[in-house]
Parts: sequence; structure tokens; C-alpha cells
Amino acid sequence: MTDFIEQTIVGTGSEETRPLGPALLKGLKCRCPRCGEGALFSSYLKTVDHCAACGEAIHHHRADDLPPYITVFIVGHLIVGLFMAADDLFAWSMGVHLAVWTTLTLLLCLAMLPPVKGATVGLQWALRMHGFGGTEPAPEDELA
Repeated sequence: MTDFIEQTIVGTGSEETRPLGPALLKGLKCRCPRCGEGALFSSYLKTVDHCAACGEAIHHHRADDLPPYITVFIVGHLIVGLFMAADDLFAWSMGVHLAVWTTLTLLLCLAMLPPVKGATVGLQWALRMHGFGGTEPAPEDELA
């Protein structure tokens, strides 16, 4: 079992090693998970087809719903905690609470979504998922 995990994470033989931590950090910075130099996105959430610096193919990633789910999970926990603390510390009206927390929630979600998607692409690259391993995806990996 350990051999399978090592092969999956770092590769074997002549394959390049792909450490998970650095790939996640490069993705969080919205950079290519391989070289860390090229931009990962061509627009807000649209990934580039290939890295401009190292040529790594990125077009086949499948981040799907994981980045929004993680973003909502993190932002939800932050906002609820901050709301509860602010409610104890300040005597704000419900209108002020509504304006503050709605705006803050929206801004945090919009700010966190690209880095979280970048980290998801970095995770897939490091684990050689969805075409990042140099092999064609299996038929069950293809979209219908």
C-alpha cells in the first residue's frame, strides 16, 4: 500500500517528483503548479491552456465544484464567528449587521475563489489526476 501512495504522490523512476505542498502554495498564488512562474488564469476563473513559462498543459484540469464548496465553507465559518463577536461587542441595528456581513461575505467569496481554484489545480497536478500524469483519462473520467 505504501508503494502505491509513493507512486501516486511522487512518481517512480524517471518521472519528475511532484511534492504536494509546493504545488498547493503555487496554486494559491495563482501560478503554474509546476514552475510557479506562469500565470494560472487568463481571466477571473478561466485557466490558461498551457503555462507560458514552462509549457505545462493545464487545460484538462477538473476543479468542478470543489473550489466553491471550500470557499463557502471557510467564509461561512469566518463570517458566523465574526458576526457573533460583533453582536456581543457592538450595539448595531439589524440593518447595519445586514449591510456589513452581506458585503463582507460577498467580498471574501470573490477574493478567495481564484486562489482556492488554483490550489485545487495544484493538488490535481501533484497527484497526477485528470490527465496531469501524462496518460489519457479513463473513459469513466470523461464528461458525458
